[in-house]
Amino acid sequence: MRVAILGSAAGGGFPQWNCNCQNCISSRDGTLNGKARTQAQVAICQDFRAWFLLNASPDLRTQIESTPVLHPHNHGRNSPISGVLLTSADIDQVAGLLSLRELQPFRIYCTPSIRRILQEDNSMFAMLNRVPDQVSWTDISCDGSFCLQGERGARINCEVVSLGNRFPAYVSPDRALELNPAEASLGVIAESASGKRLAYLPAVPEIDDALLKRLDETDILLFDGTFWSDEELLRMKVGSSLAREMGHIPVSGTDGSLRKLAGLQRPRKIFIHVNNTNPMLDESGPEYAEVRAAGWEVAEDGLSFEL
Repeated sequence: MRVAILGSAAGGGFPQWNCNCQNCISSRDGTLNGKARTQAQVAICQDFRAWFLLNASPDLRTQIESTPVLHPHNHGRNSPISGVLLTSADIDQVAGLLSLRELQPFRIYCTPSIRRILQEDNSMFAMLNRVPDQVSWTDISCDGSFCLQGERGARINCEVVSLGNRFPAYVSPDRALELNPAEASLGVIAESASGKRLAYLPAVPEIDDALLKRLDETDILLFDGTFWSDEELLRMKVGSSLAREMGHIPVSGTDGSLRKLAGLQRPRKIFIHVNNTNPMLDESGPEYAEVRAAGWEVAEDGLSFEL
């Protein structure tokens, strides 16, 4: 299975268009020892022909154009993208679907709750079905396995992990009460034909023993690296919420992901979905050095590997 990281930043990308934090200032003036990043987006493929997207970022069109294997190969309108697996209904994870509305057949895999939010409650996403058989929706369960299956016969076995119980703020309270909270935010574990496993968890509010066990059975772990500390946005005066209040366990601290995941021996460990304020984006800084010394990598756009 081939895995391509098309984007590695959190919402807004890096530098973020309206932010003047030190990271963004240094990125714009060329003094940062680090790289610009688009919003988190991963693509996987088993047969090098049919690709599946893990979510659909707002930067998706640019990311596709920057990735030759995702370009159309024949005359006319066609695409090697066979499907999209959604881990939540967050705008950062679904807005890119609207860039795929150009009469291209593909399949969307998501929980029934996410499908109801997008397909039933939001008329914009009706543009994905302007003609018959344009986009098909497939419900997936939080407690079972399923298969990503392309029109060309490609198959990737997957399972999901329920990680959070809060739906996006644009979902009305009345509608949220009608939905299954276990379906709000997911992690994905995809298995290659060789039996190796990729875990993609871009938003993790907490780590328990059950999650640790599942992650230690994977070979590559793409894990929530949004914030370095819980108070990051407050300290930099660019927000009023704590990291955990936003559904993201911080990287640092006695109860942060760096320490809680220190015992994982099997997977290659990579932080993804990194916010523009996170100091580990500075490859000359102590935070980046601490991450690397602990055996972790920080994802960047264009990184790819095979399982």
